Amino acid sequence: MTNNETGSAIHPEHTGSGNTRSTASTASTASDTSVEDVQRLAVAWEKLHYEYEDFHDGAHDRLALDSAAKLGADPGGPLAYVWIFGLVLALPHLSWVPGDGVKEAALQALRAAEPVLSAQDCGHDSHPYDVHDDEEDEELAGWLVDLVDETQEWYEDRPREEWRCPRNAAGFARIALHVLDPGSVSDVPPRLPPEAHASIDTLSALLEGYPKTDVYDEIEEQARALRSVEDPDDRAGRIMVVRAVGWYAVSGMVRRKDILDELIEALEEALSHYPAEPCGHAWNAHPLLPHFAPEAARLGIELSYAGGRVRHERRRTQHGDDGAPLELLLCPAFIAGLGQESLTQLRTGRDLLFAPRDVAHLDAEYLAADGRLQIEKIAERVEYTSRNEQYADDLSLWAARRFEQAATARERAVLLLAAHQTLQIAYPEPARAVAEDVLRVLRTVATAPRPAQCAHDDDHPQLQYSGFRYAMAHFYAPEDFPAPERPEQARSEAAWTCPRFFGEVAEAAVRKLEVLVA
Repeated sequence: MTNNETGSAIHPEHTGSGNTRSTASTASTASDTSVEDVQRLAVAWEKLHYEYEDFHDGAHDRLALDSAAKLGADPGGPLAYVWIFGLVLALPHLSWVPGDGVKEAALQALRAAEPVLSAQDCGHDSHPYDVHDDEEDEELAGWLVDLVDETQEWYEDRPREEWRCPRNAAGFARIALHVLDPGSVSDVPPRLPPEAHASIDTLSALLEGYPKTDVYDEIEEQARALRSVEDPDDRAGRIMVVRAVGWYAVSGMVRRKDILDELIEALEEALSHYPAEPCGHAWNAHPLLPHFAPEAARLGIELSYAGGRVRHERRRTQHGDDGAPLELLLCPAFIAGLGQESLTQLRTGRDLLFAPRDVAHLDAEYLAADGRLQIEKIAERVEYTSRNEQYADDLSLWAARRFEQAATARERAVLLLAAHQTLQIAYPEPARAVAEDVLRVLRTVATAPRPAQCAHDDDHPQLQYSGFRYAMAHFYAPEDFPAPERPEQARSEAAWTCPRFFGEVAEAAVRKLEVLVA
């Protein structure tokens, strides 16, 4: 890379090992790279680290190849750490979809540099790489400029000399080699592989309601991961992941029964590996796991990998984190209980969302002793408010079924509107079993013949205003409930029972329901 004419060239005469190097011997690398060059590279590497999944025109590959070439040209040089840090930042890309020969070039350069750097003398007792966490990779770009520019303040705990030490650079080279060629090196800090970080990222987005990938594909992938695991400790982490995903799956966001079937079958198979006997731990010894789904999934992914388990224990013992010991986290009896709890929740949720419902018991709640509607309770529960979400599915289904046998026009109008309004209240959407049954009834209303003209002069009732519940109660039982406070909101009986009004309401509901059950 050519020197920026206005920038100061880097002329490191000390490697950080205590040995002095000749400026002339390093001129080909050091004098050709300025602080401004490193600054620009750091920005590019940071972007590559975060945007490795984005479509690109080969710029990511060129950046990785340039780092590998610079390292290969002077594998033991004073700036070797710069190019190695660049390759560490490029690990997500190199592990994802690099171009032909890019990963191989990086491996070749790292393999050449590691023994050369490791062989250099060093007076340090330890180095930053020893305790480097994979979540700190993203910080390397910010540290680089301050490392090469002596005029900058240095705020990190470990001194510059340790960061720039050849043996620290060798340690980071081993980190990169460990990721790109697992098992090829030793003496690396525990870390999660790139695919684990990708899973954490996509699961967090999914469970927070902003999925980056296809929701059903991602849930199925977690079921497959649980089924394919062989190591018992890996399996424990995967059960934790399915536990977190299961909360989302039964929330109403999943509209396909086969997706819940996949999770249930995967859990059933996994639990067959666990004994029924209790453990020897005290009844209150097992940890309380996170109840925030993204955090629960993150913990599960971490414990699904040997490196993640070592990292968890190191954070707990060396850094005082509040995590539970692995002995308790991975206790077979604890995991079996956790899995059984998730399995029960998934089975119950599947039945609630997809199995036919019996709502005959609601007659006692929504019908008076004389067979008339309990209009006050029904009107209260069709009000668009979150407190009514708990009643929406069952009331919509009960009202739709009751509509088919209603004896009077007033009752038919109230039941149709109750079914329609509660469909809007159900969160996140009506259960599929409810949607299918209500759709069947409303289609008959939507397709029924209608007169060409309304038989009334006033407008149809307004469904979207705060006083609707009171207006509907007054319409059904005018002797018991007062007329709406605002005269313009009052409607005649003919307007409430108008066949054209019925058809319009049913059509709107049918359009929504057909999308949900498609």
